[in-house]
Amino acid sequence: MNWYEDRICEEAAYIVDHKATVREAAKALCIGKSTVHKDVTERLKTINPGLYRSVRDVLNINKAERHLRGGKATHDKYAHLRQCDGEVTAER
Repeated sequence: MNWYEDRICEEAAYIVDHKATVREAAKALCIGKSTVHKDVTERLKTINPGLYRSVRDVLNINKAERHLRGGKATHDKYAHLRQCDGEVTAER
């Protein structure tokens, strides 16, 4: 394998080992999110079909759970706010 295929397999292995999202893998490996996504959804299929299937399983789980992560992110974003006399103010 060349460096290109090694990088793709490293990205895929990270996603499978850590049950990571594409964003998490990209951040951990210092690679662009779009690059990781293209690598593991298109290029990996011809390089390592078995690893591709494992990555697909993780990505399908992530896709099914994304609405939960989005809701949690919104909740966390506004968790520091509280209701005070009809106004929303920031807690200190």
